[in-house]
Amino acid sequence: MTSTTALPTLPTLDTDAVVESLADLVAEHYVFPDTAGQLAALLLRRLAEGCYRTESAQELAEKVTTDLRSVNGDLHLSLKYHAVPAPPERGAAALAAMRREFDATLGGIPRVELLDHGVAVLEIAPNMFPLDWAAQPLAAALSLVAPARALVLDLRRNAGGDPDTVAFVCGHLLDGRTHLNTMLSRQGEVAEQSWTPPFVPGARFGGSKPLYVLTSGNTFSAGEELAYDLQQLGRAEIVGETTRGGAHPREGWTVHPNLELSVPVARAVNPVSGTNWEGTGVRPDVPCDADAALDRALALAAARLA
Repeated sequence: MTSTTALPTLPTLDTDAVVESLADLVAEHYVFPDTAGQLAALLLRRLAEGCYRTESAQELAEKVTTDLRSVNGDLHLSLKYHAVPAPPERGAAALAAMRREFDATLGGIPRVELLDHGVAVLEIAPNMFPLDWAAQPLAAALSLVAPARALVLDLRRNAGGDPDTVAFVCGHLLDGRTHLNTMLSRQGEVAEQSWTPPFVPGARFGGSKPLYVLTSGNTFSAGEELAYDLQQLGRAEIVGETTRGGAHPREGWTVHPNLELSVPVARAVNPVSGTNWEGTGVRPDVPCDADAALDRALALAAARLA
């Protein structure tokens, strides 16, 4: 007799219930109330038209995400498909997926290297991981490059993450406590301010030596914030491509074991520019193809140090 192992039963997808819950959540939480109403009405209209008839959670995620982004192009608005069933708690699905990446990528520091002329290269990827995870590997890497004559910070593969981690990195690259961003709520009130910490562990690269930040068309969210903050403060030259353009902090709701709704709940206001990089991306000071950005930055650093 041949024994067989039963396959796990996949959760049933009730598209009506899921989409109706999506409409309610977007209407209640999206940062721009007028747009929130339009998006909720769009989802319910598309549901009534039969556009979401599918038994595939992944297919539903793709269709809903396309519709969510069709109104104002907000790239933080999405219905995310998770192949691994997601925890039900608010925000836990994205955190669980990020934790798997953290454990597989040396804490998000894939490269630390000293090159010619005393120029160090530090890559932070694939995310700005939550600070309570990332502080130790980041502090070690930033302390290691602190004595360098110039620093190239590579964010070309950084897809975003924690604004607190952005502030932590900036704290190593600036002198003194510095205001980075103000978050405004859906009601237009100040929800939170982001400042560099008054103390950083380890050595500090500081605010005067040459600093270059590499970007690509894939750099997103908190990765963009780090580049934007340093650019607006006049601290770094941005080298590479215009970034994706997602500035709104988001929260997540698990609406099905394999589906997480991502909704922007606030907007960032930079104290220098009075705005942010939403929809425009961070525009480089030295535009070039992402693949050529490192060589370009190293040439700039060598010329300046000479």
